[in-house]
Amino acid sequence: MFSMDQPSLASLTTILFTLTYAGLALGKVPGLRMDRAGIALVGATLMLVTGVLTLQEAVSPQCIDYETLILLLGMMIVVGCLRLSGFFRLLAHWCLGRIETPRGLLAVTILLSGVLSAFLVNDIVCLALTPLVLHLARRLRFDPVPHLIGLATASNIGSAGTITGNPQNMIIGIQSHISYLRFAARLFPVAVFGLLVNFWVIAFIYRRSLVPPKLVDVTGPILPESLPPLRRAHLWLLVKSVLAAVAAVVLFFTLPSQCLPLIALGAAAFLLVGRIVRPEKIYRQIDWSLLVMFAGLFVVVHAFRMHVVARWGIDGWTWLLNHPVDLLSGVSAVLSNLVSNVPAVLLFGPVMQAMPAANQETAWLALALSSTFAGNLTVLGSVANLIVVENARREGVSISFWDYCQVGAPLTLLTLALGIVWLKFVPY
Repeated sequence: MFSMDQPSLASLTTILFTLTYAGLALGKVPGLRMDRAGIALVGATLMLVTGVLTLQEAVSPQCIDYETLILLLGMMIVVGCLRLSGFFRLLAHWCLGRIETPRGLLAVTILLSGVLSAFLVNDIVCLALTPLVLHLARRLRFDPVPHLIGLATASNIGSAGTITGNPQNMIIGIQSHISYLRFAARLFPVAVFGLLVNFWVIAFIYRRSLVPPKLVDVTGPILPESLPPLRRAHLWLLVKSVLAAVAAVVLFFTLPSQCLPLIALGAAAFLLVGRIVRPEKIYRQIDWSLLVMFAGLFVVVHAFRMHVVARWGIDGWTWLLNHPVDLLSGVSAVLSNLVSNVPAVLLFGPVMQAMPAANQETAWLALALSSTFAGNLTVLGSVANLIVVENARREGVSISFWDYCQVGAPLTLLTLALGIVWLKFVPY
């Protein structure tokens, strides 16, 4: 460990923090094969080896939010088992297979994606639904692009409705101690209105593509008219997974927010006990890189808070602290598109703690809503967008930056405005 005075320590911390966040914003390091998880891990390691933080400080609960990691891990296992059991395929086939018009397909895609993403992790919902929506659009000879964009944007909007909808909401839910029921009561209605706006924007922009006679020359596998019957093992896994997921959601609504990690972990443990699926298949459903990125970011942000943010005098930022909805939402939306929403939410921690007690809950909710809705601005705005675009590309369907932005830009502005108006003027 190196011995440094406070100004030197603050300067070194700022340099390491800036380099880490620049890498996160780019999503890679030029000339190297590094992803965001690797960048966060390297940044955290540099904080340790340079003496900015000690190992004891880095592994303390004040640094790493273990409750968020446990909640995220548990939900990944629950959703992973649902995916392995064929739940998403059955649900999507049942709902989408009854659609005959492009607008009908778009409406059901947005509804299905939004509702599932509200209670399950939106990234995994997109991973499961993208091939199904794509194949059904091909079977019906519809242009798949508007439906895939609807899937991605709806997953972001729907996930804003509850604490378990996305990773940044999990962080906010754990740190704010807002109950699951209260969080959903405030933000789920906004998410529902946002889904309606989503349909209207896509239906208007892609109005020529959403005409029934429109034919698209595409090739690739086609979703069958009917699914083969489930084997007994898969049927039991399906029943067990749905039971665990429903029980977890019910308990989320009825128990205090402090119990959320234990509920998710209990549901995951219940699914791991059995002889139906080999554990390694379930482990492959877990996004380990996301957990590594979270752990690394907790360390990097904690060091920045200790040595830099603590000297900023946030308590005197009346221009922001006295406007917990409009200004905070705008700053959050911009920062979320610069460095991604999870790092942005972590960075706002000290600002949230400095908020007057009367404004804290509203500020946390505004941060959750704005950081999530901002993910719809561009393809790079959220992981869910990238999952849809990359999976479509592998199947031969290209969604260009402009294809997405012509929907994402107006949709983000409209939903952000809707969220700000809702939180400022609708009493609760």
